[in-house]
Amino acid sequence: MKILLVEDNKIISKGIVYSLEQNGYTVILCEDFENALKTAPFDFDLLIIDITLPDGNGFDLYKEIHRISDVPAVFLTAIDDENSIVKGFELGADDYITKPFSMREFLARIKRIMRNNSQENVIVTGNITTDLKEKAVFKDGERVELTALEYKIFSMLVRNLGKTITRELLLESIWDIAGNYVNDNTLTVYIKRIRKKLDTDIIKTVKGIGYRLEE
Repeated sequence: MKILLVEDNKIISKGIVYSLEQNGYTVILCEDFENALKTAPFDFDLLIIDITLPDGNGFDLYKEIHRISDVPAVFLTAIDDENSIVKGFELGADDYITKPFSMREFLARIKRIMRNNSQENVIVTGNITTDLKEKAVFKDGERVELTALEYKIFSMLVRNLGKTITRELLLESIWDIAGNYVNDNTLTVYIKRIRKKLDTDIIKTVKGIGYRLEE
């Protein structure tokens, strides 16, 4: 299980990273908005976000990440007024933990969220099954071999089932994997390859905007 922790307080982040790693989680730490936004396109099982960051707001960061990913999130903050808590949940967060907190309680909450969301790792669309945890795609029970870039594109569509994803967001999500610029025409080629390998029409083109995976 891979967790992205966005926390600028070094004392707090050190304790959280240690405790999570001792419980078998892999933790990537970012200390500001900018670096977290660059790191977010990679696959994570959970986000833990401090609301007050040195260069931005955790709520805004979550909204940016949520545009391209439905990864569960926890807000971790010293702001405990009712309006902030309600806003966090309205944005779609799975939990809101205020500082100071008990590490034992914190870990219990993280485990609960991970357990609940692990049940959503397998998504079935028609005869296509995607195992997000194993990063594998199957058709009629037979594994479909996708390249890393092809899987990244398809998994993003799967995570946003029924929603239209713009070409710009898809290009942003595969930039780091490619290691260089991926242009619009190349994305079109990848979509065609995925459709051919899956031999299905569940990936719909939304003219002038992007693509949508049919429910």
